[in-house]
Amino acid sequence: MRWLWNAYRKSLHRYPNTIQALQTGVLVGSGDIISQVFVEKREIKNVHWRRTLQFFCVGTFYVGPLLSVWYRLLHNYVGSGGKSVALKKVALDQICFAPVCLAGFLVCVDTLQRKSFDDTKKSFRDKYPDILIANYKLWPAVQLINFYFVPLHFQVLYAQMVALFWNTYICFKTRPDD
Repeated sequence: MRWLWNAYRKSLHRYPNTIQALQTGVLVGSGDIISQVFVEKREIKNVHWRRTLQFFCVGTFYVGPLLSVWYRLLHNYVGSGGKSVALKKVALDQICFAPVCLAGFLVCVDTLQRKSFDDTKKSFRDKYPDILIANYKLWPAVQLINFYFVPLHFQVLYAQMVALFWNTYICFKTRPDD
Protein backbone atom coordinates (compact mmCIF):
# COMPACT_ATOMS: atom_id res chain seq x y z
CA MET A 1 0.00 0.00 0.00
CA ARG A 2 2.93 2.30 0.69
CA TRP A 3 4.10 2.00 -2.92
CA LEU A 4 0.67 3.19 -4.08
CA TRP A 5 0.83 6.24 -1.81
CA ASN A 6 4.35 7.02 -3.05
CA ALA A 7 3.25 6.66 -6.68
CA TYR A 8 0.32 8.98 -5.98
CA ARG A 9 2.57 11.60 -4.35
CA LYS A 10 5.08 11.43 -7.20
CA SER A 11 2.31 11.78 -9.80
CA LEU A 12 0.72 14.60 -7.83
CA HIS A 13 4.05 16.42 -7.77
CA ARG A 14 4.61 15.89 -11.52
CA TYR A 15 1.02 16.44 -12.76
CA PRO A 16 -0.89 18.25 -9.99
CA ASN A 17 -3.78 19.56 -12.08
CA THR A 18 -4.38 16.28 -13.90
CA ILE A 19 -4.18 14.12 -10.78
CA GLN A 20 -6.44 16.43 -8.78
CA ALA A 21 -8.98 16.58 -11.61
CA LEU A 22 -9.04 12.80 -12.06
CA GLN A 23 -9.24 12.04 -8.33
CA THR A 24 -12.14 14.48 -8.05
CA GLY A 25 -13.91 12.85 -11.00
CA VAL A 26 -13.47 9.39 -9.47
CA LEU A 27 -14.81 10.55 -6.11
CA VAL A 28 -17.78 12.41 -7.60
CA GLY A 29 -18.59 9.36 -9.75
CA SER A 30 -18.21 7.13 -6.69
CA GLY A 31 -20.62 9.37 -4.81
CA ASP A 32 -23.15 8.79 -7.57
CA ILE A 33 -22.74 5.01 -7.36
CA ILE A 34 -23.16 5.15 -3.57
CA SER A 35 -26.24 7.31 -4.05
CA GLN A 36 -27.78 4.93 -6.55
CA VAL A 37 -27.02 1.73 -4.63
CA PHE A 38 -27.41 2.73 -0.99
CA VAL A 39 -29.73 5.75 -1.04
CA GLU A 40 -31.91 5.02 -4.07
CA LYS A 41 -31.74 1.26 -3.39
CA ARG A 42 -30.83 0.15 -6.91
CA GLU A 43 -29.21 -3.18 -7.45
CA ILE A 44 -25.71 -2.82 -8.87
CA LYS A 45 -26.89 -4.34 -12.16
CA ASN A 46 -29.44 -1.50 -12.44
CA VAL A 47 -27.03 1.36 -11.84
CA HIS A 48 -27.34 4.11 -14.44
CA TRP A 49 -23.74 4.10 -15.62
CA ARG A 50 -24.34 6.97 -18.00
CA ARG A 51 -25.39 9.13 -15.06
CA THR A 52 -22.26 8.05 -13.16
CA LEU A 53 -20.15 8.98 -16.19
CA GLN A 54 -21.85 12.39 -16.28
CA PHE A 55 -20.97 13.00 -12.64
CA PHE A 56 -17.43 11.74 -13.25
CA CYS A 57 -17.12 14.30 -16.07
CA VAL A 58 -18.44 17.14 -13.92
CA GLY A 59 -15.91 16.22 -11.24
CA THR A 60 -13.02 15.82 -13.67
CA PHE A 61 -13.60 18.80 -15.94
CA TYR A 62 -15.31 21.29 -13.62
CA VAL A 63 -14.95 20.67 -9.88
CA GLY A 64 -11.39 19.29 -9.79
CA PRO A 65 -9.76 22.02 -11.89
CA LEU A 66 -11.78 24.72 -10.15
CA LEU A 67 -10.73 23.51 -6.68
CA SER A 68 -7.08 23.29 -7.71
CA VAL A 69 -7.05 26.87 -8.97
CA TRP A 70 -9.12 28.18 -6.05
CA TYR A 71 -6.92 26.63 -3.36
CA ARG A 72 -3.77 27.96 -5.05
CA LEU A 73 -5.31 31.45 -5.28
CA LEU A 74 -6.20 31.37 -1.59
CA HIS A 75 -2.72 30.13 -0.73
CA ASN A 76 -0.99 32.81 -2.83
CA TYR A 77 -3.16 35.80 -1.88
CA VAL A 78 -4.34 35.04 1.67
CA GLY A 79 -1.38 33.10 3.03
CA SER A 80 -0.34 29.65 4.06
CA GLY A 81 -0.55 29.27 7.81
CA GLY A 82 -2.09 30.38 11.05
CA LYS A 83 -5.54 30.62 12.55
CA SER A 84 -6.45 34.00 11.09
CA VAL A 85 -5.37 32.88 7.59
CA ALA A 86 -7.48 29.71 7.88
CA LEU A 87 -10.50 31.74 9.03
CA LYS A 88 -10.09 34.22 6.16
CA LYS A 89 -9.84 31.35 3.67
CA VAL A 90 -13.00 29.72 5.06
CA ALA A 91 -14.88 33.01 4.87
CA LEU A 92 -13.82 33.61 1.27
CA ASP A 93 -14.49 29.99 0.37
CA GLN A 94 -18.01 30.00 1.76
CA ILE A 95 -19.03 33.51 0.70
CA CYS A 96 -17.42 33.77 -2.73
CA PHE A 97 -16.60 30.29 -3.98
CA ALA A 98 -19.22 27.84 -2.67
CA PRO A 99 -22.34 29.57 -4.04
CA VAL A 100 -20.80 29.97 -7.50
CA CYS A 101 -19.28 26.46 -7.60
CA LEU A 102 -22.57 24.86 -6.56
CA ALA A 103 -24.53 26.86 -9.12
CA GLY A 104 -22.09 25.81 -11.84
CA PHE A 105 -22.28 22.20 -10.68
CA LEU A 106 -26.06 22.18 -11.01
CA VAL A 107 -25.93 23.76 -14.46
CA CYS A 108 -23.25 21.29 -15.62
CA VAL A 109 -25.27 18.31 -14.40
CA ASP A 110 -28.46 19.54 -16.05
CA THR A 111 -26.60 20.27 -19.28
CA LEU A 112 -25.12 16.76 -19.38
CA GLN A 113 -28.57 15.34 -18.62
CA ARG A 114 -29.80 17.29 -21.67
CA LYS A 115 -32.36 19.33 -19.79
CA SER A 116 -33.87 22.33 -21.53
CA PHE A 117 -33.04 25.84 -20.35
CA ASP A 118 -36.48 26.17 -18.74
CA ASP A 119 -36.09 22.81 -16.96
CA THR A 120 -32.63 23.87 -15.76
CA LYS A 121 -34.04 27.12 -14.37
CA LYS A 122 -36.82 25.25 -12.57
CA SER A 123 -34.43 22.62 -11.25
CA PHE A 124 -32.11 25.37 -10.04
CA ARG A 125 -34.92 27.20 -8.23
CA ASP A 126 -36.10 23.95 -6.63
CA LYS A 127 -32.75 22.44 -5.61
CA TYR A 128 -30.18 25.19 -5.16
CA PRO A 129 -31.43 26.69 -1.85
CA ASP A 130 -31.51 23.30 -0.07
CA ILE A 131 -28.10 22.32 -1.41
CA LEU A 132 -26.57 25.67 -0.44
CA ILE A 133 -27.99 25.44 3.10
CA ALA A 134 -26.66 21.88 3.43
CA ASN A 135 -23.29 23.20 2.21
CA TYR A 136 -23.20 25.74 5.04
CA LYS A 137 -23.92 23.01 7.59
CA LEU A 138 -20.95 20.88 6.51
CA TRP A 139 -18.23 22.75 4.69
CA PRO A 140 -17.15 25.59 7.00
CA ALA A 141 -15.87 23.12 9.61
CA VAL A 142 -14.34 20.85 6.97
CA GLN A 143 -12.58 23.76 5.29
CA LEU A 144 -11.29 25.14 8.59
CA ILE A 145 -9.51 21.83 9.17
CA ASN A 146 -8.38 21.76 5.54
CA PHE A 147 -6.92 25.26 5.50
CA TYR A 148 -5.35 25.04 8.96
CA PHE A 149 -3.85 21.54 9.01
CA VAL A 150 -3.59 20.17 5.45
CA PRO A 151 -0.67 21.10 3.14
CA LEU A 152 -1.74 22.82 -0.07
CA HIS A 153 -0.89 19.89 -2.36
CA PHE A 154 -3.23 17.60 -0.37
CA GLN A 155 -6.12 20.03 0.14
CA VAL A 156 -8.10 18.92 -2.92
CA LEU A 157 -7.68 15.27 -1.87
CA TYR A 158 -8.78 15.99 1.70
CA ALA A 159 -11.79 17.99 0.53
CA GLN A 160 -12.78 15.28 -1.94
CA MET A 161 -12.41 12.49 0.62
CA VAL A 162 -14.93 14.32 2.81
CA ALA A 163 -16.86 15.14 -0.33
CA LEU A 164 -17.45 11.46 -1.03
CA PHE A 165 -20.36 11.77 1.40
CA TRP A 166 -21.25 15.22 0.06
CA ASN A 167 -21.14 13.87 -3.49
CA THR A 168 -23.54 11.10 -2.50
CA TYR A 169 -25.95 13.74 -1.19
CA ILE A 170 -25.60 16.08 -4.15
CA CYS A 171 -25.90 13.24 -6.69
CA PHE A 172 -29.09 12.18 -4.98
CA LYS A 173 -30.45 15.74 -4.93
CA THR A 174 -29.64 16.34 -8.60
CA ARG A 175 -30.66 12.95 -9.96
CA PRO A 176 -32.87 13.10 -12.99
CA ASP A 177 -36.48 12.04 -12.77
CA ASP A 178 -36.44 8.40 -13.84
